Amino acid sequence: MKPLKIALYLLLFIPCVVFAQTDSTIIPLWKNGAPGFENRRNEPEKGDKYISNVNNPTITVYMPAKDKANGAAVLICPGGGHRMLVFNAEGTEPAKFLTNLGFVAVVLKYRLARDTNSPYKLQVHAKQDAERALRIVRSNAANWNFDPNRLGIMGFSAGGEVVDWVAFEKGTGDPKAADPIDKASAKVNFAILVYPGPLGVPDVIPPDSPPAFLVVADDDECCSPPVIKLLQKYREAGVPVEAHIFSKGNHAFNMGYRSKLQSFKNWPGRLVDWFTDNDYFKTPLPGMKKF
Repeated sequence: MKPLKIALYLLLFIPCVVFAQTDSTIIPLWKNGAPGFENRRNEPEKGDKYISNVNNPTITVYMPAKDKANGAAVLICPGGGHRMLVFNAEGTEPAKFLTNLGFVAVVLKYRLARDTNSPYKLQVHAKQDAERALRIVRSNAANWNFDPNRLGIMGFSAGGEVVDWVAFEKGTGDPKAADPIDKASAKVNFAILVYPGPLGVPDVIPPDSPPAFLVVADDDECCSPPVIKLLQKYREAGVPVEAHIFSKGNHAFNMGYRSKLQSFKNWPGRLVDWFTDNDYFKTPLPGMKKF
């Protein structure tokens, strides 16, 4: 195998070896706490890898190395059944993968409607958090050195439902808003759904919907039907979509790093192919299409 191909193989499929040291910055979505729940903003979260009791939603921003920056950004929504957030495997790990490819990667901690004694509602507060996060990210495009028209969203499992709740909306900002963040658009330019849950799949995909990349295992009883439905609705709408449905692997294979199945160890490579073929990189990675 040629040296270049070996290097690219390591880049894609053994990312834990090649991740650069990446600093992160945590930004609250609202300075004084979430609207209507300001009195809960100082309540501590629970957990580390699996986080619950999120009352002060935030974004964690990971910046790429300057020499790798590709001019695009992705908001990542971890899953966890709206009871918790699988923050490490479905937040931090994909963020490091994406920054290694040159993306500004931003991980969202959203409020959890199914957490113990939660006051939050499905399809209301997590959606509100995601829209606010997108507006904050887009408002910082100049500061973070990316094109505001190249902002995508990625969701795992329940986080995929959050993606569905925002990706098909107009996302128009309010030009009269007192808060300048609320003037920015929350419209996404591309969407990545990794074994997304069933909530939020629209009956009709609007023609201005973002191109989508979908990945799931066929034997995932929960989340293969939503992918199949999304695929069909995208095709009916004539909006670009790519779907990878693997024969087995069930649910929660994350970025594939701990899977025993070769297809899941390699699925992030298919995402890189999609990025490259659809020109989401400012400059496509050299040699990438040789795979």
